[in-house]
Amino acid sequence: MVSPPTAGNHDGSAIGRRRDVAQSKGSEAYLQRRREIAIAAGSVFYEKGYADTTISDIAQGLKLDRATLYYYFTNKQEIFDAVVRELAEADVAFAEEVRASDIAPLAKLRQLITGLMNSYGEHYPLLYVYVRENLADVGDERTVWSEYMRSVNRRYDVAVTAVVQEGLDDGTIRPLASARVLAFGIIGMVGWTNRWFAPDRSTEDAETIGTAYAEMVVQGLAAQPSDLN
Repeated sequence: MVSPPTAGNHDGSAIGRRRDVAQSKGSEAYLQRRREIAIAAGSVFYEKGYADTTISDIAQGLKLDRATLYYYFTNKQEIFDAVVRELAEADVAFAEEVRASDIAPLAKLRQLITGLMNSYGEHYPLLYVYVRENLADVGDERTVWSEYMRSVNRRYDVAVTAVVQEGLDDGTIRPLASARVLAFGIIGMVGWTNRWFAPDRSTEDAETIGTAYAEMVVQGLAAQPSDLN
């Protein structure tokens, strides 16, 4: 997967130079620890909101000193952006794979809905923080990243819309509205779980929720009972 272009993060400090050397070498242990920190920081972002979270909040929440954080990351934006980009790209790759498959459109919708919900649960809460992020309202230092992520979002929207359109074209999905309206409704329904779902507190797990939502959508859109199979 091609990564978006990024601006240089060389701050000239001693720890910044150490970070540059470590990142240039890219050892497996360094990259793994970097990813672990970014994932763990998701809980801090989720609790405080991305905009209100500081690097000190992350250090305190992860029980690390600031120097350790700066050895792995330049700032909070880099902590958040690196791993979220990876997760969002994975979800898009899955959606595009489902779209290109030979199974029936309604079966594709089942896979898309359960896959997205399972991703939210598996990577909780990072993807929910991302869902809440306004990509049109970011600082200049994040413009390149936000533009790239919006392109990732559009690819996901296109994949789901294409699946719905396929069902409309072959008559297996009822023409209740345009493919775009139906697709955005499906994506929004799953995304809204960010308001209330938490794996450690919910009485149902992500797989159960995803399966229930998938059946709601499929049974509601199926043109004929025979199309459900």
